[in-house]
Amino acid sequence: MKYIKINPADNVAVALQDLSKGEVVEGVTLISDVPRGHKIVLRDLKAGENVIKYGFPIGHVTKDAPKGTMINHECIKTNLEGLLDYKYEPALVEIPEAAVKRTFKGFRRSDGQVGIRNQIWVIPTVGCVNGICQEIVERFKAEIAGKEGSVDAVVAFPHNYGCSQLGGDHENTRTVLADMVHHPNAGGVLVVSLGCENNQLDAFRELVGSVDFARVKMFKTQEVDDEVEYGLERLREIFSVCSKDCREDVPVSELRVGLKCGGSDGLSGITANPLLGVFSDWIVAQDGTTVLTEVPEMFGAETILMNRCQDRETFDRTVHLINDFKEYFMRQGMPVYENPSPGNKAGGISTLEEKSLGCTQKCGKSIVRGVLKYGERLSVKGLNLLSAPGNDLVASTALAASGCQIVLFTTGRGTPFGSFVPTMKISTNTPLYEKKPGWIDFNAGTLAQDEPMEKVSERFIEFVLAAASGAPVRNEVNGYREIAIFKQGVTL
Repeated sequence: MKYIKINPADNVAVALQDLSKGEVVEGVTLISDVPRGHKIVLRDLKAGENVIKYGFPIGHVTKDAPKGTMINHECIKTNLEGLLDYKYEPALVEIPEAAVKRTFKGFRRSDGQVGIRNQIWVIPTVGCVNGICQEIVERFKAEIAGKEGSVDAVVAFPHNYGCSQLGGDHENTRTVLADMVHHPNAGGVLVVSLGCENNQLDAFRELVGSVDFARVKMFKTQEVDDEVEYGLERLREIFSVCSKDCREDVPVSELRVGLKCGGSDGLSGITANPLLGVFSDWIVAQDGTTVLTEVPEMFGAETILMNRCQDRETFDRTVHLINDFKEYFMRQGMPVYENPSPGNKAGGISTLEEKSLGCTQKCGKSIVRGVLKYGERLSVKGLNLLSAPGNDLVASTALAASGCQIVLFTTGRGTPFGSFVPTMKISTNTPLYEKKPGWIDFNAGTLAQDEPMEKVSERFIEFVLAAASGAPVRNEVNGYREIAIFKQGVTL
């Protein structure tokens, strides 16, 4: 298959591989070369006429576009603008409960949560102690080498914040770090404080609330003589407990999966994102949970999500989710629709509507059951929407902070990073998978090579369950783990 017309209403097709001038697409002869992922005009379009893809307008052409030519970001402009009023017009598809309930091997925690990893995390309350945390971790890893038991990683998570922040930024830092303390992928946590920072340890401890004190330790470096030795002793105490943890059979209903895309291309909405949509519906049918974020990449497709909200209250919260993020852009004096990125454009995505219509396919057809603020933890099963930006590191951190044990990350251009939970990369095209085996975990590009969705999704389900049961993904093999916290305001 060399190209695809996604919806019968579309007036463009998409090249699934590089096409040459003179080739025929839907009965139209190409009058220029068209790279993979880019759009081909199927009928003459006059300046100002809408380009239709996925059955929806994705913008309008800024000049006449003869059939057989390629449309890219240079000749198409978004139709989007400002704040909108929305009407709730529910179009709900109930996903039937799965007849066969699946399991994976996970770690059941004393608070009822389930982890898919058993790691020890060292979390600084402030960036001033990043180096100390790193030193403690490196020395401890050398100390336990060969004696890890069920502990699969000991990781420090440096960040820039915890001091010189005000208002919402300060609370975002505290909230995300507290979320990490409670995350089930951590069998144990050491919180390291300086002592004089805004993020005071006593107040942070109060925010964290009830924990298992055999697994969670906190201390101020300014109050001990040798902070590294003191930290090592605390890690030894934590390790003595969590190294004895064992995996057990757990129903898939306990899985909480983040859905994310980055470095998207023109095939993202055709291969990898629809694959995640099928998987998301499968998880929901298993009574599990999936979370979609990247609010700016919902703009232009938001009404699809709004009309899938379970009730008016959820609809109203989704409207607030969208308009609040638009107002954030406007408060900063920034254009709301300054998207896609240069890499997106090079891969065939021309407008935000096009990007959003592809992006939102990651959540399938399920009913929206919950809407989360930034930093808020999951409480409702099924499909949830989460407030966070499109930035890959910030959004993936937010997904993990909400309680997701794994992030599924589709990409057409490739990216190596990982958040503080396993961050599985799914390529939209086979050439990327073949070029970057050190980055990419699973290839959805075979969907563009005529492998049926049913077969690909079956393989993908088994792949994800294996990862949930302990098989490392590429970011873990590479040791790429980090956090990024959303910042909006002043730094003192």
